[in-house]
Amino acid sequence: MKRSGIILFLALCVAMLICSGFKPEPEEKGKVPVLRLEPGLNNPRNSEGDFITLKDKRILFIYSHYTGDNGGDHAPAYLAGRFSDNGGKTWSRDDVKIIENEGTMNVMSVTLLRLQNGKISLFYLKKNSTTDCIPMVRFSKDEAKTWSEPIACITDKSGYFVLNNSRVIQLKNGRILMAVNLYKTPQGSLLNQGSLWSYYSDDNGITWNSGIEVQNPNKYLTQEPGIVELKNGNVLMIIRSDIGFQCSSLSKDNGVTWSPVEPTNIKSPVSPASIKRIPSTGDLLMVWNNNGGDDPAIKGKRTPLTIAVSKDDGLTWEKIKNIEVDPDGWYCYTAIHFTKKEVLLGYCAGNRTKGIGLDVTQITKLSLRWIYK
Repeated sequence: MKRSGIILFLALCVAMLICSGFKPEPEEKGKVPVLRLEPGLNNPRNSEGDFITLKDKRILFIYSHYTGDNGGDHAPAYLAGRFSDNGGKTWSRDDVKIIENEGTMNVMSVTLLRLQNGKISLFYLKKNSTTDCIPMVRFSKDEAKTWSEPIACITDKSGYFVLNNSRVIQLKNGRILMAVNLYKTPQGSLLNQGSLWSYYSDDNGITWNSGIEVQNPNKYLTQEPGIVELKNGNVLMIIRSDIGFQCSSLSKDNGVTWSPVEPTNIKSPVSPASIKRIPSTGDLLMVWNNNGGDDPAIKGKRTPLTIAVSKDDGLTWEKIKNIEVDPDGWYCYTAIHFTKKEVLLGYCAGNRTKGIGLDVTQITKLSLRWIYK
């Protein structure tokens, strides 16, 4: 049979299957995994990344690529990138090294942020020791081809500071704002409750100032804070805690001072939540582990991975849907990125029973239509 005849025959077969009721499987309920970065030889862990859309429409995902045979938080790692040229449907197969391991231990926890001046900012933690971990920032004016020299975002204090991936924001007034927790002092003192601070820049990230420490009168565990600007100009801080719920704080002065920490009604294990505003609707999208411990089988575990939408700036949440439900799964450290009609989620998606909870990163594509259905 000639080539043209084979093509015609296959086309007729497909047409017959469709007419008989067969249809290609759609994306599972509006969500589909598009990239999974498994550990491998001399690469024990891939985790904690973020996205940026470049001016040529490609999407860049940068994450921490660990090396050696140990995937712990203090193991060696550099920042690696993957590209998508079709809105996140498929991704380049090989890593591009973005930033060398410039820390004595590693570099990790990436935030990518397009600034109002058009430059791309790259935030990450430079970790030298268990008492020296500081957020750094670099800038690119050529769409992530090259990067400026690093700038330390915290210079008035020393210690082990935690800034999660995909956490830094720029307010409407141009201020760049981050929230961090001081985990350990330079003397090695462990701060069990955590000490929360904001840092901000009013000159596009060149110099940084400290806000006032967030008060925690009830001595809740307060770690890994994230922030989002509300429609009225206030800034909401969402805080990982150990009380079975996420905690929160509010700033009415662009991140300088904060209200005392208090519980929310968002059930959660000791795991961070992420919140970003959906550009096309103005609503908030939250991603977290909807697990307050009611099910003994998964009590305290970072599963399931759940999304919800708020139309009133975080007062109430609806459209609640599970993205991942494996009881042995370990889902956390989420990056949220919006395209015109879809959302890309990048998150740790390992398996706790196999001891690789943080070692695997997955990107899943969600349809906004499905989210709102």
